[in-house]
Amino acid sequence: MVAETADLGAQPGNQDLLGASALNQLKWRCRRGLLENDLFIERFFTRYERELTKGHAAGLMKLMDLPDNDLLDLLLRRQDPQGELASEGVLQVLTLMRTPA
Repeated sequence: MVAETADLGAQPGNQDLLGASALNQLKWRCRRGLLENDLFIERFFTRYERELTKGHAAGLMKLMDLPDNDLLDLLLRRQDPQGELASEGVLQVLTLMRTPA
């Protein structure tokens, strides 16, 4: 479990699939205070959890470091990622999360 935990900080280009333990830990980390964010995140995991890579996890972790309102602004396309947040991993995850049902 410790090894999988460390993998969540992997480089965005890492295409290794997440293990079950790392996936569960990622889901726990993604719990938010705003229902709107949780709806985006829940839909994301429902669609993609079996395909998530360590690179996706790294991008998602960067997004989870944001305050709830900033995350919602990105998800609703009110803002675009700036600076370090505009990385390949974050952009990939945002694209997947923004995909309509």
